[in-house]
Amino acid sequence: MIDLTPGQRLLRDTARDFADRELAPYARERDRREELPRSVVGQLAEVGVLGLGLPERYGGVEAGTLSYCLAMEELGRADASVGGMVAASLGLVAGAILRWGAEEQRAAWLPRLASGESVGCFALTEPECGSDVSRLTTRATLGPDGWRITGVKTFITNGTWADVALVFARVDPDQAGPRGVGCFLVPTDLPGFSARPIKNKLGLRAQDVAEVVLEEVRVSRDALLGSPGDGFAVAVTALDRGRISLAAGCVGIARAVLDAALGYTGQRHGPGEPAADIQPVRRLLAVMDVEITAARLLTHTAAHLADRGLDHSLAASRAGLYASEVAVRATGDGVQVFGCNGYIDEFPLERLLRDALMATRYEDAGRARRLLLGRGLTGMSAL
Repeated sequence: MIDLTPGQRLLRDTARDFADRELAPYARERDRREELPRSVVGQLAEVGVLGLGLPERYGGVEAGTLSYCLAMEELGRADASVGGMVAASLGLVAGAILRWGAEEQRAAWLPRLASGESVGCFALTEPECGSDVSRLTTRATLGPDGWRITGVKTFITNGTWADVALVFARVDPDQAGPRGVGCFLVPTDLPGFSARPIKNKLGLRAQDVAEVVLEEVRVSRDALLGSPGDGFAVAVTALDRGRISLAAGCVGIARAVLDAALGYTGQRHGPGEPAADIQPVRRLLAVMDVEITAARLLTHTAAHLADRGLDHSLAASRAGLYASEVAVRATGDGVQVFGCNGYIDEFPLERLLRDALMATRYEDAGRARRLLLGRGLTGMSAL
C-alpha cells in the first residue's frame, strides 16, 4: 500500500465531499436525461479538480498523478460521466499541451482549461480505424496560409462542449503508418468545424460524446503541437495517462457497487434470514473487496511510477485492463445481490453496470490493452 501524504488525503477528502454533495444525488436523473449541466465545469474548477497536476503559473494545482487518481476515483464512484469529462479535458488535452506544447500554447490554453473557462476534447478516434493512429485518414495540408484539416472523428468526449480540440491528422500522405501523423490545437469556433452529439448510448449517458467533422478547417502554422511527425508520440504518452485515469475511475465504479451492495444487504432479507447472512452473498462481497483493492494498488503503482518520472507504460496498461474488468465483474455480481431490483433504474446497479461496460471501450478496448501489454512484455516499443 502506498502511503498518502497529508496533502493527498486532504485532496481525496475534498473530492469525496464534493462528489457526495454535488454529483451522486443527481447522477440517476442526469443519466435519464442524457445530459450534464455545464455548471458542473465551474463547480469542478472551484474545488481545483480541473487544474490538478498543472503548474501554479497556469492557474493549476501542483499535484502528481497519484493525487489526480485519488480525485478520479471519487468522481467515478459518484458519476462516471463527470469523471470522463474531466479525464478528457484535463488528463488528455491539458496534459498533452503541458508536455508537448510551446510556451505560447501553454499560456494560451492551460489557464482557461484549469479555470473551467474552456473545455478540451481529444479528437483521435475515427469511424473506420478507431484509435489506431497508424491508420488515420484525417489529413492536414500545409499551404502558404497555414494548415488545412479535413476529416471525421467519432465518439469524441466533450465534442460539443469543447472550446479547443486536439486533432490528430496525417501530415505526410507519402509516409504510411504512425510516423506521418501530427497533432493540432484547433479552436472549435473556426469555420468548417462542427460537432453532432451522439445520443442513446449504452452507458455514460450524461457525458457529452460527439461526432466531429472538419471541413477545410484553417489553422496557423503554430497550431501544431510539437513537430509535424510527433502526433503518434503525443497520442501514446497521453493515452498512458488516460489508462491510469480510466483505471482510477473504474475503481470508483466498483466501489460504488460494493457500497450499494453492502447497504442493500443490510436492509434486505432472504428466506428466513438477512441477506448479509447468506453465504453466497458474503462470498460475492468478499471477492469484490479483494479485486477492488488489487485494482487500486495497480492504479496507484502506475501513478507512483509516473510521478517518479519512470517508465509506466506497462503499469498503466495493467491497471487499465484489470480495473475496467473488475468494474464489470463487480457490477455483474452486484446485480445478483440486488436480485430483480438490480435491473431497474430505481436502484443504482443498472446504471453502474452500463457505465462499467462502456468503460471497457474507453481509450482503447480490452483486446487493444492486452496487445499493448503483450508488446511491452516482449520488448516491443509502442513507439
